[in-house]
Amino acid sequence: MIPNEITKGGKDYTGYEYKTVVAPSDRVSVYLDAYENFGWIPDENAPVKQFVNAATLKLKRDRKILNKAELTRLQQHFEACMDEISSLEASKLKMATMFSLIIGIVGTAFLAGSVFSVTNEPPLILLCVLLGIPGLIGWAVPYGLYKHFANKRAVVVAPIIEQKYDEIHEICEKGNALIH
Repeated sequence: MIPNEITKGGKDYTGYEYKTVVAPSDRVSVYLDAYENFGWIPDENAPVKQFVNAATLKLKRDRKILNKAELTRLQQHFEACMDEISSLEASKLKMATMFSLIIGIVGTAFLAGSVFSVTNEPPLILLCVLLGIPGLIGWAVPYGLYKHFANKRAVVVAPIIEQKYDEIHEICEKGNALIH
């Protein structure tokens, strides 16, 4: 009999503590698998609530679980690693987006100058053409630059993310060893 189970009238009682976790939709399985290694199990009375980019997980664990302090420390380390992975994933697109937007805005400014020069009295056709060419380039180039910078950053970040997942596996192994 587990120490915190109390038999009363033939029924066993186990006290639980509860936790709600918001996880990115594409990593729900990682979170569920990892939290099991810290003693948490999905609460069957509260199913996973799926949203567009996130899911709400309701978890529970035995209140009198052994090694609770160490499991909590490992759990916090896991959560920090997952936050770092999310930040690294987001960083893949941040610089690419910034460069693309800046070039697109500069291209728009050149096109606006081109339009104003052609609507001038008398129209300045040569200036319109001179401003229109970099303006059109500023509208055509950002997508290619976005892809280039995003791919370049993804190559840099991929090994770091893989190291974080390896670290998570080590954390989960330690947690699992404490439970069993």
